[in-house]
Amino acid sequence: MKSIAIIGAGVTGVTTAFVLCQLGYKVTVFEKQKYPSVMTSYANGGQLSASNAEVWNHFGIILKATKWLLRKDAPLKINFWPDWHKVSWLTEFFFQIRNYEKNTIATTEMAIESRKYMQKIIDDTGIKFDRSNCGILHVYKSHAEFEHAHRVNELLAKGGLERRRLNEKEVLEIEPSLKTNYVGGYYTKTDSTGDIHKFTLNLARVANERGVKFQLNTNVKSIKAKGSEVDIRFYPFNMGQKIETFDTCVICAGVASHRFAKMLGDRVNIYPIKGYSITLPLADKVSQKKAPKVSILDDEAKIVTSRLGKNRFRVAGTAEISGCNLDILDARINPLKKWVEQNCPEVSTKDAQPWAGLRPMRPNMMPLVSRGKRENIFYNTGHGHLGWTLACYTANMVGELIRD
Repeated sequence: MKSIAIIGAGVTGVTTAFVLCQLGYKVTVFEKQKYPSVMTSYANGGQLSASNAEVWNHFGIILKATKWLLRKDAPLKINFWPDWHKVSWLTEFFFQIRNYEKNTIATTEMAIESRKYMQKIIDDTGIKFDRSNCGILHVYKSHAEFEHAHRVNELLAKGGLERRRLNEKEVLEIEPSLKTNYVGGYYTKTDSTGDIHKFTLNLARVANERGVKFQLNTNVKSIKAKGSEVDIRFYPFNMGQKIETFDTCVICAGVASHRFAKMLGDRVNIYPIKGYSITLPLADKVSQKKAPKVSILDDEAKIVTSRLGKNRFRVAGTAEISGCNLDILDARINPLKKWVEQNCPEVSTKDAQPWAGLRPMRPNMMPLVSRGKRENIFYNTGHGHLGWTLACYTANMVGELIRD
């Protein structure tokens, strides 16, 4: 039986481990943290959103970003401290503008396929994760934003996504709790929401029961591919160095994939783009009643919301280009609270639980699913803001590459 090491136990690593185990491989997952799914896969916006497949390499987005540069509370913030990795990533990002339409269509297709694979996993395992088939409602405050949405919708339609265009009245019919006036929106009935942490943690439990070994609280120091074998040198917590040999290794290490790829002679240009969220406990009946049931994406504010069961409301957004920095800044959290106070004023933000995570993004905004220079090294990483949306599909893509 072929042995496979997976580096990383976030949503991408765990789905990959589950799929490879189902294909009959002996799988070991290495994770630096004490538990699976406690870093970027912990408290994201909660959306499984083919409707959010538009890549960011667009002149309109760059123009907005330029206007936002000096605003501390802007949807996008850039730390201008010189950093060669940042410069190279941004340069490639600009060159990818020419592939904006092609990559948006391709991402849409992958997201739709990923839904099917996720449903197979749910049917097989029976895992629960506060899933809601509520759909996702995109809302727009300005006619200019709405006009751009029409053009984006044409690309999403080419990728196979069906959406319903809404006027102002129809937006409120879909989600009557909203208090802000929007000029229109789009509703994607086939999108859904849930708790990414519960999904990943429960899938890891099932994978473990089926034979996947999880080497947690373990720091991987080096990966060396030599001939038909791969040596993993690692340090379990409070223990000395160990080395284990595998037939194959799959890198699913999020922003750390950049560092591991260097060890293997591969160039993987992934940069950490920090995102924030707040989770609001809906502790009183008024908050439970008035918090939106439908998942929302406010395109102008770049904020998403998800209802996680009866008692939690997740609000997430913003992008920050500032390296591997997990500091939680009030200036980035406050816009999330303000959005709730303006749109859902009866929902309490008093006990908001803040969080920040690093999205592993490639310059073209597309996940990297490929073989490395060495035939027994594979990559499934760089999913950016759509990690959960795409993970089940890319895990199967890796399985097909390894079988070939």
